[in-house]
This record gives sequence, structure tokens and C-alpha cells, in this order.
Amino acid sequence: MSKLIEFCDVVKKFNGVPVLNGVTFSVEKGEVLCVVGPSGTGKSVTLKHLVRLLTPTSGSVIVDGVDISSCGDDELVKIRDRIGYLFQGGALLAWMTVAENVALPLEECTKLSDREIAVRVRHALRAVELVYAADKYPTEISGGMQKRAGLARAVVRESDIVLYDEPTSGLDPVTSITINRLIKKLNKELGITSIVVTHDLQGALAIADRILLLKGGKAVECSTPSEFTQSSNPDVREFLAAMKGETI
Repeated sequence: MSKLIEFCDVVKKFNGVPVLNGVTFSVEKGEVLCVVGPSGTGKSVTLKHLVRLLTPTSGSVIVDGVDISSCGDDELVKIRDRIGYLFQGGALLAWMTVAENVALPLEECTKLSDREIAVRVRHALRAVELVYAADKYPTEISGGMQKRAGLARAVVRESDIVLYDEPTSGLDPVTSITINRLIKKLNKELGITSIVVTHDLQGALAIADRILLLKGGKAVECSTPSEFTQSSNPDVREFLAAMKGETI
């Protein structure tokens, strides 16, 4: 595999206070990287750098050889076109059906015909096992189904990178397992590279190729699930001990 995404000594300060303090890691093409760590350690801030919703105070963020922290608008648009984003709350528009929500990125950002959009939408809904809910509104479906609809919208443009911000937040354990299974399924079937920010350590251990632990604004461990759980790194041991009652 080859490096698709690289964070190189990224520092991000807000009002002079560092949230990311020299974060360095890479993501291989086709892998699932799960990002874990205590609240407030910069996990979501890390994701936002990948679509340049935020730019580093110093350091660089490289996607497929392009430094998106300093590239021009044309290059940035090309990179963003390759990235799908599943927001924590699903972010569905209440006045649109599930199918209309999924179609929105294609209608706004492509020149596809209505027929081509309909085919893409059905394919995306089938991938997340939600075809039967195409004509329902967000208020008519469960939280887990809303997350699946958001996931369909994230992949409908045939993105090869998908960012997940707390995809199982607020869901019951059974539904969380379903969402995690779909993330792994899409990763394998569609060749997607996935970065998953999560508090669900059990889910991370089940789906990740590697787990990245952020603490104090730094990447303190990045290893396979088995290596992670057996790590002698004191920060990892402390994190695992804190999570033990809930997840392992």
C-alpha cells in the first residue's frame, strides 16, 4: 500500500492555545484508520483539516501528494471532490426525502442527468441497505437509519476517501454494530480509504486496520488493534484502563 494522507508536524492554535501540537501520522490507501482519544484532544479538529475547513498554524496536510494547507483553489476543489464526510448528526435536511438528501451533492456539484442521479442514489442506498426508505423523510426514520442515509450521501459521488465524525454517537449498541459493519463493508467493496473519529473503542477494535490515539494534541500511538491492546505505551494503557468498563 502507499500513503494517501499525511499529517506532518501539524500545529493548530486557537487564540494562542494549541489543540493540535505537532501531530504526525499517515493513512495508507484503502485502509480504515480509527482515531480515538479523550474528549477535547483534537480528533474532530484533525478531520476538519482534511477538507481545509481549518488550516494548520504550522505544518502540512498532504492528500495524494498535494499539500492542501497551501494549495490553490482549483487543486482544493479536486481534492474535496474525492472526499465524503459523514457528520456526527447525519445533517439531513428535514424537508427532503432520504433519496433527495442523498441526491443533493450530485445535483449541486455535478452535471449528471436526472436519470444518472437516480441510478447513483439507488446504488448508494443499496450499499447502506436503505433502499426501502428512499421516499421517507428524516423524521420518519430512526437515528441509525439517518446515519445510514448520511453515509449514502457521503459515498454517492463515488468518493475514494470518507471521513466519519462519531458515526455511532447516540446510537444503541446493536445499531452501532450495524453502522460499523457498513463502514467496513464499504471500505472493502468500494475501495474507500476511511478515517473514523470515534469514542466507540469496541467498534474501532472491530473495524480498524490501525488505531491512532491522540492525547495532549499529539499522536502518541498508531498501531493495529492487536498491537494497540497489547501496547506498553503508558498513554495507551491509561486510555484502555479508562475505557475498560465500557468497551473491553
